[in-house]
Amino acid sequence: MLHSAPLVLPVCDDPVRDGAVVIRGDRVLQVGVRDELLSCFPVTEERRWPGMIVAGPVDACSAGSPPGPGVTARAGVVSDLADLPGLPGISYIQVTSASEEEWEERERDAMITAIREVDRPYAVGIAARTRNPQVLEDVAVLARTFGLRLLADLDRHSPVELDEAGVLGPLCHVACARTLDPGDRKLLRLRKTAIALCPSESPPVADMLSLLDEGNTVALGSAAPSPPDRLPGPLNASGSRGGSGPRGGSGPLGAAEGPAPASGPIALAAAIRRHARALGLRPRGLDRRLVEAATLGGARALGMDRGAGRIGSLGPGARADFAVFDARGRYPYAALLSEAPCVGTVVGGVITHASPI
Repeated sequence: MLHSAPLVLPVCDDPVRDGAVVIRGDRVLQVGVRDELLSCFPVTEERRWPGMIVAGPVDACSAGSPPGPGVTARAGVVSDLADLPGLPGISYIQVTSASEEEWEERERDAMITAIREVDRPYAVGIAARTRNPQVLEDVAVLARTFGLRLLADLDRHSPVELDEAGVLGPLCHVACARTLDPGDRKLLRLRKTAIALCPSESPPVADMLSLLDEGNTVALGSAAPSPPDRLPGPLNASGSRGGSGPRGGSGPLGAAEGPAPASGPIALAAAIRRHARALGLRPRGLDRRLVEAATLGGARALGMDRGAGRIGSLGPGARADFAVFDARGRYPYAALLSEAPCVGTVVGGVITHASPI
């Protein structure tokens, strides 16, 4: 199967004019110029798209609502492991125990049982939301024992607290809706911990520029972390949430109620670009770096940016995940971030959305 468009943005490589993506099953065989690929591969079917094909956007901190336009993978927190989402990515199980006793007596065993009973190919991780430092440390140990990724909330914990508990590291990414000082950014960078910016109000232009310039791994998320006083109930023995305790919102970290500032990582990247221009800021290469944060940055936050079946970029061996935006113009990344409509989504080689052409 060959998907072609006037422009292909692999993200991991330069844009390809009159490009195409050859796929077999759920994997990419090759990306390149359409005519060259047609002469090299015995293509039996072609889907011609308008605008541009873009490596699948990754929502690094998503709400429980349907994914934003073009999103092909996301990180979300589930309250019931019997209802795992079909979209690729990682589902994080929340730990909310307020004390060691609660953790040892109820939530720890329920979580281990739930993790062991999850049917593959779903990927699970742990969202560390407990305030108790001893529980937080045990969560980090538990994640390493099972080889699971961690998701933490910087509106609830400081980077120093997370580091002292052993949470930070290349297997962790943090959701952030607040301003980070230079020390916070440096600590996260040294620990190789990705940062998913999830603004609750205005786009975080200054933070984004600082993080990019300093070399942090940056991703984008559509759901802001919750206020500290809104926690979901604990896991019960079946791996679902009990009804006791105040409930959070519908977001993955119990996101606060109210509309998100942008729908999906590409829309958020576009909002950041728009706000930067309104402030008279035009850093060199910003458009491309914003698109990379919305795609490859999200994949890096989930630890899914390398090897066979990788996401967030298009190349031989990558998972065949991409979105199609009706974006046209001389400058590809700028055109994509100019509020172009999404006209198609392909996940694992299957067209999951296609607007009439």
